[in-house]
Amino acid sequence: MALLRDLGLTLGKWAGRPVAQVQQDSGDPEVQRVRKAAEAADWATVRAVLEARPESEDRTELLSAVSDTAGVERWITEVLEAEPDATLPRLVAGMRHISWAWEARTGARAKHVSREQFEVFHTRLRTAEQWLYEVAEREPGWVSPWYGLQTTGRGLQVGQAVARRRFEATVRRDPYHLGAHTQQLQQVCDKWGGSHEEMHAFARESAFGAPGGTLLGQLVAIAHIEQWLSLDAGPDTEYIRRPEVTLSLREAADHSFRHPDFVRGGAWIQVLNTFAMAFSLAGNRHMARECFEAIDGRVTEFPWYYLNGSDPAAAYRRHRSAAGR
Repeated sequence: MALLRDLGLTLGKWAGRPVAQVQQDSGDPEVQRVRKAAEAADWATVRAVLEARPESEDRTELLSAVSDTAGVERWITEVLEAEPDATLPRLVAGMRHISWAWEARTGARAKHVSREQFEVFHTRLRTAEQWLYEVAEREPGWVSPWYGLQTTGRGLQVGQAVARRRFEATVRRDPYHLGAHTQQLQQVCDKWGGSHEEMHAFARESAFGAPGGTLLGQLVAIAHIEQWLSLDAGPDTEYIRRPEVTLSLREAADHSFRHPDFVRGGAWIQVLNTFAMAFSLAGNRHMARECFEAIDGRVTEFPWYYLNGSDPAAAYRRHRSAAGR
């Protein structure tokens, strides 16, 4: 298998295409730095990296890199004891408990998750909420605790009204926060108690209610992928290849990454990967190829893991070839 994979990469080079590899981070070197520090239980470096990135510049990705690191739940307790008046350790503890909760639940469907797993899941989420609410009270202008509370709310099934209030609290502090909008999009999906109609309406209102060139156009593509995922084989293709779906994707692309004010920063690579997959599924080779050319072989796990959970890059390469890139 390794030989076949290497041969495929070599053929990709011969064909004049960049090698397709999963990119764990957005390209921000501080993400890798803070992740390594978290793995080494190096709080001094973790704190320095987080403090250097103000909330106004969105440090969600940095916090996610820390919170997704196994073992943080152990050493952050010692930091909290050593720095009882500090707010940042509380934020890290809260965010880590969210990731730790989902590790206990796993990504399995609810019917395959045991009662014991759900108990651990909910206990850790409630602990996360305690830390995050305390952070929000201490630092009223911070975005991150409210973004975290959106995630805990979905896991604890707080209901649509409470979830909406948490989303609104986040975007009052950062109106075009992509992560906050993505969380709320999931909240109004059919699978989380919403509906396809509500999901699409939210995606379009958010994308086109923002100035041209923001990352929020991705919401429209995600919404179409979500509905495609909800359908059986056959009807799923019929849906995603409807002319009105292709038009919707094109309008969102024009208002987002194809807009002259679009800046390649933050999660822009994931945004282009999402549009590449959506246009590929829709059968629009021209627009898919434009996305693949811009991505230049930098693959993000989302959304390609929907097509191949064990090897997202393989799904990417298959659709890139189909687009003639």
